[in-house]
Amino acid sequence: MSIHKHKHHIRSVKCMVLTISDTRSEETDKSGNLIVNVLEEAGHVVKIKRIVKDDIDVIQTMVAEGCANPEVDAIITNGGTGIAYRDVTIEAVKSMLDKEVPGFGEIFRMLSYQEDIGPAAMLSRAIAGVRQHTAIFSTPGSSGAVKLAMGKLIIPELSHIVNELKKDINA
Repeated sequence: MSIHKHKHHIRSVKCMVLTISDTRSEETDKSGNLIVNVLEEAGHVVKIKRIVKDDIDVIQTMVAEGCANPEVDAIITNGGTGIAYRDVTIEAVKSMLDKEVPGFGEIFRMLSYQEDIGPAAMLSRAIAGVRQHTAIFSTPGSSGAVKLAMGKLIIPELSHIVNELKKDINA
Protein backbone atom coordinates (compact mmCIF):
# COMPACT_ATOMS: atom_id res chain seq x y z
CA MET A 1 0.00 0.00 0.00
CA SER A 2 1.39 3.42 -0.92
CA ILE A 3 1.96 6.02 1.77
CA HIS A 4 -0.76 8.19 0.21
CA LYS A 5 -3.34 5.38 0.35
CA HIS A 6 -2.18 4.44 3.85
CA LYS A 7 -2.73 8.02 5.05
CA HIS A 8 -5.99 8.48 3.11
CA HIS A 9 -8.25 7.90 6.12
CA ILE A 10 -8.19 11.40 7.58
CA ARG A 11 -9.96 11.96 10.84
CA SER A 12 -10.60 14.97 13.01
CA VAL A 13 -8.48 14.42 16.10
CA LYS A 14 -9.75 15.32 19.58
CA CYS A 15 -6.91 17.01 21.46
CA MET A 16 -5.76 18.14 24.88
CA VAL A 17 -3.32 21.06 24.94
CA LEU A 18 -1.13 21.55 28.02
CA THR A 19 1.13 24.52 28.59
CA ILE A 20 3.76 23.67 31.19
CA SER A 21 4.84 26.87 32.91
CA ASP A 22 5.21 28.49 36.31
CA THR A 23 4.74 31.94 34.78
CA ARG A 24 2.14 31.75 31.97
CA SER A 25 -1.50 32.77 32.36
CA GLU A 26 -4.40 32.48 29.90
CA GLU A 27 -3.57 36.01 28.72
CA THR A 28 0.15 35.30 28.17
CA ASP A 29 -0.07 31.73 26.86
CA LYS A 30 0.98 32.62 23.31
CA SER A 31 2.26 29.13 22.43
CA GLY A 32 -0.70 27.25 23.88
CA ASN A 33 -3.08 29.51 21.98
CA LEU A 34 -1.01 29.03 18.83
CA ILE A 35 -1.34 25.23 19.16
CA VAL A 36 -5.11 25.56 19.58
CA ASN A 37 -5.40 27.81 16.51
CA VAL A 38 -3.24 25.56 14.31
CA LEU A 39 -5.17 22.45 15.37
CA GLU A 40 -8.54 24.06 14.71
CA GLU A 41 -7.42 25.46 11.34
CA ALA A 42 -6.44 21.90 10.37
CA GLY A 43 -9.91 20.62 11.28
CA HIS A 44 -9.08 19.10 14.66
CA VAL A 45 -10.95 19.75 17.92
CA VAL A 46 -9.42 20.97 21.17
CA LYS A 47 -11.43 19.36 23.98
CA ILE A 48 -9.22 20.50 26.88
CA LYS A 49 -6.69 23.31 27.27
CA ARG A 50 -4.84 23.85 30.55
CA ILE A 51 -1.83 25.63 31.98
CA VAL A 52 -0.04 23.53 34.59
CA LYS A 53 2.97 24.06 36.82
CA ASP A 54 6.37 22.66 35.87
CA ASP A 55 6.05 19.83 38.37
CA ILE A 56 6.42 16.13 37.53
CA ASP A 57 3.42 15.00 39.59
CA VAL A 58 1.12 17.68 38.17
CA ILE A 59 2.21 16.99 34.58
CA GLN A 60 1.82 13.24 34.99
CA THR A 61 -1.61 13.62 36.59
CA MET A 62 -2.85 15.74 33.66
CA VAL A 63 -1.34 13.41 31.04
CA ALA A 64 -2.87 10.36 32.77
CA GLU A 65 -6.27 12.09 32.88
CA GLY A 66 -6.01 12.92 29.19
CA CYS A 67 -5.06 9.34 28.28
CA ALA A 68 -7.99 7.97 30.30
CA ASN A 69 -10.47 10.39 28.71
CA PRO A 70 -12.31 8.91 25.70
CA GLU A 71 -12.70 12.48 24.38
CA VAL A 72 -8.89 12.81 23.92
CA ASP A 73 -7.00 11.17 21.04
CA ALA A 74 -3.82 13.24 21.35
CA ILE A 75 -2.08 15.38 23.94
CA ILE A 76 0.22 18.21 22.89
CA THR A 77 2.32 19.89 25.54
CA ASN A 78 4.54 22.92 25.25
CA GLY A 79 7.08 24.25 27.71
CA GLY A 80 9.20 22.81 30.48
CA THR A 81 11.54 21.08 28.05
CA GLY A 82 14.74 23.05 28.64
CA ILE A 83 17.77 22.02 30.64
CA ALA A 84 17.14 24.21 33.68
CA TYR A 85 16.50 22.37 36.93
CA ARG A 86 12.75 23.28 36.89
CA ASP A 87 12.25 21.95 33.34
CA VAL A 88 10.81 18.47 33.92
CA THR A 89 8.31 17.89 31.11
CA ILE A 90 10.48 15.41 29.23
CA GLU A 91 11.20 13.38 32.36
CA ALA A 92 7.52 13.40 33.35
CA VAL A 93 6.24 12.36 29.91
CA LYS A 94 8.99 9.90 28.93
CA SER A 95 8.44 7.74 32.00
CA MET A 96 4.73 7.40 31.10
CA LEU A 97 5.13 6.28 27.48
CA ASP A 98 4.33 2.74 26.37
CA LYS A 99 6.18 3.47 23.12
CA GLU A 100 8.47 6.35 22.26
CA VAL A 101 8.64 7.85 18.76
CA PRO A 102 12.29 8.95 18.74
CA GLY A 103 12.11 10.34 15.21
CA PHE A 104 10.01 13.26 16.44
CA GLY A 105 12.76 14.73 18.62
CA GLU A 106 15.47 13.84 16.13
CA ILE A 107 13.73 15.54 13.20
CA PHE A 108 12.65 18.48 15.36
CA ARG A 109 16.29 19.16 16.33
CA MET A 110 17.48 18.73 12.73
CA LEU A 111 14.88 21.21 11.47
CA SER A 112 15.70 23.62 14.31
CA TYR A 113 19.38 23.42 13.41
CA GLN A 114 18.60 24.15 9.76
CA GLU A 115 16.33 27.09 10.62
CA ASP A 116 19.14 29.30 11.92
CA ILE A 117 19.10 27.93 15.47
CA GLY A 118 22.44 26.32 14.72
CA PRO A 119 24.21 24.28 17.38
CA ALA A 120 21.88 25.57 20.11
CA ALA A 121 19.35 23.11 18.60
CA MET A 122 21.05 20.39 20.65
CA LEU A 123 19.40 21.99 23.70
CA SER A 124 15.92 21.54 22.17
CA ARG A 125 14.36 18.69 24.03
CA ALA A 126 11.23 17.34 22.38
CA ILE A 127 9.59 13.94 22.68
CA ALA A 128 6.65 12.05 21.24
CA GLY A 129 5.15 8.68 21.95
CA VAL A 130 2.13 6.65 22.86
CA ARG A 131 0.40 5.83 26.11
CA GLN A 132 -2.41 3.34 25.75
CA HIS A 133 -4.15 4.57 22.57
CA THR A 134 -3.25 8.24 22.96
CA ALA A 135 -0.57 10.11 21.00
CA ILE A 136 1.58 12.48 23.07
CA PHE A 137 3.83 15.25 21.75
CA SER A 138 5.95 17.52 23.94
CA THR A 139 7.52 20.59 22.37
CA PRO A 140 9.55 23.51 23.69
CA GLY A 141 7.45 26.49 24.71
CA SER A 142 8.75 29.17 22.35
CA SER A 143 6.33 30.18 19.61
CA GLY A 144 9.00 29.50 16.99
CA ALA A 145 9.45 25.95 18.26
CA VAL A 146 5.68 25.42 18.41
CA LYS A 147 5.23 26.72 14.83
CA LEU A 148 7.97 24.41 13.60
CA ALA A 149 6.70 21.32 15.44
CA MET A 150 3.06 21.89 14.53
CA GLY A 151 3.60 22.93 10.92
CA LYS A 152 6.27 20.49 9.83
CA LEU A 153 5.72 17.46 12.06
CA ILE A 154 2.52 17.21 14.09
CA ILE A 155 -0.20 18.51 11.75
CA PRO A 156 1.00 16.58 8.68
CA GLU A 157 0.95 13.26 10.60
CA LEU A 158 -1.58 13.68 13.41
CA SER A 159 -4.56 11.99 11.73
CA HIS A 160 -2.35 9.18 10.45
CA ILE A 161 -0.84 8.55 13.88
CA VAL A 162 -4.23 8.52 15.61
CA ASN A 163 -5.64 6.19 12.95
CA GLU A 164 -2.78 3.78 13.64
CA LEU A 165 -3.40 3.96 17.40
CA LYS A 166 -7.14 3.44 17.13
CA LYS A 167 -7.38 0.81 14.38
CA ASP A 168 -7.06 -2.19 16.70
CA ILE A 169 -9.63 -0.99 19.24
CA ASN A 170 -12.74 -3.20 19.00
CA ALA A 171 -11.09 -5.16 16.18
